[in-house]
Amino acid sequence: MRAGDFLGFTLLSLGSHRLRTFLTALGIAVGIAAVILLTSIGEGLHRFVIDEFTQFGTNLIGIAPGKTTTRGGSIGAINTVRPLSIEDALALRRAPHVLATDPLIQGNGDVEHGGRTRRVTLYGVSHAFVETLRMTVAAGDFLPDEDPRTARAFVVLGAKVARELFGETPALGARIRVGGERYRVIGVMAPKGQVLGFDLDDTVYIPVGRAMEMFNRESLMEIHVTYEPTAPLAEVEAGLRRVLVERHGREDFTITPQQKMLEVFGTILDAITFAVAAIGGISLLVGGVGILTILTIAVAERTSEIGLLRAVGATRRRILLLFLGEAAVLAALGGIAGLGLGWAIAQVLRAALPALPIHTPWTYAVVAECSAVVVGLLAGVLPARRAALLDPLEALRSE
Repeated sequence: MRAGDFLGFTLLSLGSHRLRTFLTALGIAVGIAAVILLTSIGEGLHRFVIDEFTQFGTNLIGIAPGKTTTRGGSIGAINTVRPLSIEDALALRRAPHVLATDPLIQGNGDVEHGGRTRRVTLYGVSHAFVETLRMTVAAGDFLPDEDPRTARAFVVLGAKVARELFGETPALGARIRVGGERYRVIGVMAPKGQVLGFDLDDTVYIPVGRAMEMFNRESLMEIHVTYEPTAPLAEVEAGLRRVLVERHGREDFTITPQQKMLEVFGTILDAITFAVAAIGGISLLVGGVGILTILTIAVAERTSEIGLLRAVGATRRRILLLFLGEAAVLAALGGIAGLGLGWAIAQVLRAALPALPIHTPWTYAVVAECSAVVVGLLAGVLPARRAALLDPLEALRSE
């Protein structure tokens, strides 16, 4: 039998029972649509998280006080962790391949101007903050390059804070109160928006030394380090560790490279995407049961047809291929419909919920379609084999 005749015969067989064919294909379509929709959300979440982190650059390292590993010891042991200091941040600039270091402390404080008061996130940083985290100043300048321990009372406003306090009035040069102390505005940051739930526009930036006094803190929360993009990460980490161990006498700090953190996030998010795809794939098994059912019924209803085909010379192998072809075509049609349905739902969700990260990974779409065909073939094996083993004389008598 030629390929064209084979396909025509298969489509004619499926078309003779349209409602049953439609309902069976619908089961496959729903399974494929579920896979596409769930993986679109999973892949969108993956890209969203990676984009949020990579906007600060990949050659970034965070150093926090305290060691994250757990060691044995008595419950009453005294905590000997030395706080991270501004001096530590200055010393790290001498480490190999380091481009800039920025000591950071964070808290909440009130800013006041012209009778208006606003509670904001306050960052104590150095002049290197915009370089290490790739931030942009829209007007004026960022904090000047001076000793952060004795820096002058300058403040840089986030875009939202400047708008709320000053409206259309220029903020540069104005005097405001930050945490009850007077500061002079020397810059306004460019709008940045929210990053992982933090509104970077609703912030103010003051010298880190003054922030430590304001919050009565002895230790920095973190030191950001940027290094040469082409430098080996292991050498950079070793250099930073060597400098701090010389100063602290022991490794009582944690070094977290952005690059390694992105790799961990990528692995976790890939696993999540695969997991949700597998959950959607369960629906494919349900569709496979539907194909098994319809073909089993078809064998019972078309016994005489099978006998006639055997009588005119069709081999058992040909009968087997005919029923397997019906299963494959049925699954493929359902899969194509499911791809269209899943993509359409994803586009509707993207339009209705712009904040929801959605991206359709077409690799999963191709795998899902191939899986649908494989499921259809597997579901069709038993009915097809049963049809091929029918005795032609007994099959003709069944009429």
